[in-house]
Amino acid sequence: MTSVVLFQVIAGVSALLVLVLVFAPVLTGRARGDRRASHDMQVYRDQLREIEIDETRGILSAEEARGTKVEISRRLLAAADAEAAEAEAAMAPRAVSRVVAPVLIVASLAGAWTLYSRIGAPGYPDLPLEIRLERIAEARASRPDQAAVEAMIAADPVAPKAAPPDAEAQALIDRLAAVLEERPGEVQGQRLMARSLGALGLWSEAHQAQEKVIGILGDDVAATDLVEWAELMILAANGYVSPEAEAALGRALELDAFNPLGRYYTGLVLLQDGRPDETYRLWTALLRESSPDAPWIMPIQAQIGEVAALAGLPPPEAGPGPTRAEIDAAGEMNDEDRAAMIGGMVDQLAQRLGTEGGPPEEWARLIRSLGVMGRIRDASEIWDEAQVAYADDPRALAMLEEAAREAELIQ
Repeated sequence: MTSVVLFQVIAGVSALLVLVLVFAPVLTGRARGDRRASHDMQVYRDQLREIEIDETRGILSAEEARGTKVEISRRLLAAADAEAAEAEAAMAPRAVSRVVAPVLIVASLAGAWTLYSRIGAPGYPDLPLEIRLERIAEARASRPDQAAVEAMIAADPVAPKAAPPDAEAQALIDRLAAVLEERPGEVQGQRLMARSLGALGLWSEAHQAQEKVIGILGDDVAATDLVEWAELMILAANGYVSPEAEAALGRALELDAFNPLGRYYTGLVLLQDGRPDETYRLWTALLRESSPDAPWIMPIQAQIGEVAALAGLPPPEAGPGPTRAEIDAAGEMNDEDRAAMIGGMVDQLAQRLGTEGGPPEEWARLIRSLGVMGRIRDASEIWDEAQVAYADDPRALAMLEEAAREAELIQ
């Protein structure tokens, strides 16, 4: 007997036994267990006998015994009336009950089997957390590395590839490469090379140049450098997060746990590893914290509905980012109108925080937004106010400090 058949037999017998127990009173035709009123009547009769015994022994006087008997007799009559009322709730005919009960049992079993056959998985083994984590670890261990993925993309004739740079751009790159060959430790030159190659869509060459930046900086590397390196690797792999890119993101978040771009790409890692619930947690937090024009807002909004469905969670409420209608409208605006729309959203946030208050994520978002808009004085005032409000919250202060740094209020 296979395990599937054995499971079905055990489940069927268990369900049958449970249903038989449930419908046993109907099958046997017995009334409910002793009625409450019948039990009370028996208690009162026993009390009357005890009173007669106490009167005989002289424990109670004749007058005391008579008064007590009257009270108990009154209660006995009330219980008798209650018993009669209960008895009026007539039972169904026994013959009908014995026909209906088996029909209900069979119908319940058939319905359960039909439902399970449609949505169940009879042959699927148990999958406790330990086994799931082991499978995730095995899947991650077998993932192809960055070089392998880039080689597959290069060999795929239908995979999108960047057009070769024009003569002028190639000449500039060659000139910069010649300078860096003479001065390989020039970090700014290496950064310029990585960003220039990235601007041309030469992602593979760009992340190799950024890797040199990381090597030159050594222990002085910043989280933003590591995130930029990981992003270039992800772009070179057409959105796949390789083990190398994941390691770079891990190092970045160790240096700065609030780096927004690092958190966005870490959400991709978790989604890739089968943890949409963790992706949902990261991305919804980013939606709450980020300014409307942050580059990760639109990618998150495009994917968060599917992520929520995979995680079995409700779609997040509209966050601080613009709605789809606002994004579409902004796309049709000129630069002046678009700036006015964004400024209005930021002013609304500032007014709400000033009157109602809000979590530190929203204060951080306001500081970033004002910094992006060039309203440095306003951003500085909000930064000073937020430091006072969250003086006793180290986590909030770290988040606000990062926002102030991005707004160039502090170094």
